[in-house]
Amino acid sequence: MRFVKQFLAVLAAYAAGGVAVDAVKDNDWLTLVVGLAAAALVVFVYAWVVRRTERRPASDVAREGAVARTGWGTLIGAGMFGAVIVNLSASGHYEVDGLGSVPGAIGLVGFMAAAAATEEVVFRGVLFRVVEEHIGTYLALALTGLVFGLSHLFNEHATVWGALAIAVEAGFMLAAAYAATRSLWLTIGVHFGWNFAAAGVFSTEVSGNGTSQGLLDAATSGPKLLTGGEFGPEGSVYAIGFGALLTLVFLWLAHRRGTVVPFGARRTVGSNSPATLPR
Repeated sequence: MRFVKQFLAVLAAYAAGGVAVDAVKDNDWLTLVVGLAAAALVVFVYAWVVRRTERRPASDVAREGAVARTGWGTLIGAGMFGAVIVNLSASGHYEVDGLGSVPGAIGLVGFMAAAAATEEVVFRGVLFRVVEEHIGTYLALALTGLVFGLSHLFNEHATVWGALAIAVEAGFMLAAAYAATRSLWLTIGVHFGWNFAAAGVFSTEVSGNGTSQGLLDAATSGPKLLTGGEFGPEGSVYAIGFGALLTLVFLWLAHRRGTVVPFGARRTVGSNSPATLPR
């Protein structure tokens, strides 16, 4: 019931934010404001429902260090996507024709902030965290990462390959990042940095949702294995490779910090330590 209550609460905030952002999508400045408000709303609802259902503060969205963790996460996500673009450009599959739309990029800040916050709260804050308590970090990472990837099959230009790519490079990687840091701020930042770099800076397709006009007027072309085709660079082997590498780095960090929950043990609810209780 704890999972159900948390999931329904954040899903309601997710839906409300989505409707609001969609209503103002034709106005870039309103999209910025409403998107940021929607992101704040879903985090607030998550903190509230965790406090109500678990009788504790939601330490993974604590105010202390929130800005720094989100900032570092944004740099990681943007850097990761930038590395994908560098490889595509070096192989002649990404070309810039000039400047794109500054207002469009501004609107995408709000849109991508709302998307990153809501998806991280739902998939890492609720789903991964609760599942991990019962089956351990590795199985929870694999299961929730796969669910995250398959959820992208509902997108306009979705493909099975693209969904599996998202599962590896984002679902697994973001779960590993959460396991290592126990911070939703960092995973929200990584998610936002990746998405905003993709659409808001490099103007590429994001998860098959349609090409967005960002700061650059650019285009990708070439083999789908390298470019991701209509799904976008997230379906590229470059993205999968960098995502898998970051997953390993975060899991290594989780081991060093002792925050991996083994199978057959239960993590203490609300703890940021690896403390476990016997079943």
